[in-house]
Amino acid sequence: MADQSHLRPRPARGGMVLRVLQSWWAPRRVVRGLAGMTDATLLAVLMLAMVLTLLAQAPFHARAAQLDPSIPLDARLGGAAMGAMFMMPLLAYALAGLVAILSRTTPWRLDARSSRIALFWALLAVAPAMLLAGLVAGLIGPGPALVLTRSVAGLGFLFIWGAGIAALARRI
Repeated sequence: MADQSHLRPRPARGGMVLRVLQSWWAPRRVVRGLAGMTDATLLAVLMLAMVLTLLAQAPFHARAAQLDPSIPLDARLGGAAMGAMFMMPLLAYALAGLVAILSRTTPWRLDARSSRIALFWALLAVAPAMLLAGLVAGLIGPGPALVLTRSVAGLGFLFIWGAGIAALARRI
């Protein structure tokens, strides 16, 4: 039997922070290296992404509470926490499942687990851009700088997610 070790995914080198940064210029390689991730680790990646998303929203909510004190900061952060920690994970699982189902209509098949890996990793990898956009929203407020940082975060997410899907999809 021929050696097929080259077909198994290799673990990504370096720590999680290094992998997040590498995802911005080599997302396929990073996501391919994460293919062996356990479901528990995958859930931890999603929850870490949601915590960072929640932290990214804090400066905006602090600014909004300062400008409009009719809704206090703790109420704003409570609502954001409910959305980021409870609603978004459910939506992320549903979206990953939907993408896996829709991939059946194409020649490139993506199983549900691979779809979750690509989506959850993209959410985590885009966290530095989200944190920057949150700081801009809190310190500068609406304007071209906020549009630019949010655009970079959004396009970065789509780029990393699409590359992750492409890295994990199988041609049938």
